Amino acid sequence: MPASSPSAPAAPLRIQPATEKDIPTIIELAEATWEPTYRFIISKEQIEYMYRVIYTPASLRKQMRDQHHQFLVAYVEGHAAGFASYSEKPEGVYHLNKIYVLPSHQSQGLGQKLVQAVETAVREAGGRTLELNVNRHNPALAFYERQGFAQHREEDIAIGPYWMNDYVLRKDL
Repeated sequence: MPASSPSAPAAPLRIQPATEKDIPTIIELAEATWEPTYRFIISKEQIEYMYRVIYTPASLRKQMRDQHHQFLVAYVEGHAAGFASYSEKPEGVYHLNKIYVLPSHQSQGLGQKLVQAVETAVREAGGRTLELNVNRHNPALAFYERQGFAQHREEDIAIGPYWMNDYVLRKDL
């Protein structure tokens, strides 16, 4: 009887809560993911403007301290490969504010693992619903639908002189 070849083991994955000490890592991941994520959706000027508003060390500290965003960083084989953030809203609803995975690690299940980690944290905190915003033209919409999110409403958000034209997706936990 021939020996069966074992399938290749998955790369060791660790997802852990981030602190302010992890801000440089979050910025490094954002620098590598932001432009490739949005280049076909919004203008270069809007990408640059929004990045400067959201991903400065001071802005990330404010998100963590004042807005109570909880960040998770995913490490594959000891290297940061993605991150997510979420925060509480009224009435048991939590918002998935950010989720980004390095292009080199996309389509390998890491985004799904980050969503699952956020869902677990939200459930443990007593949350009943997770929602997120996604640009109406973002191909990631299909990813979120595969994770069980469904369109809840449309929302247009002014960010400086620009607009984000989003769907708000929700998932009951």
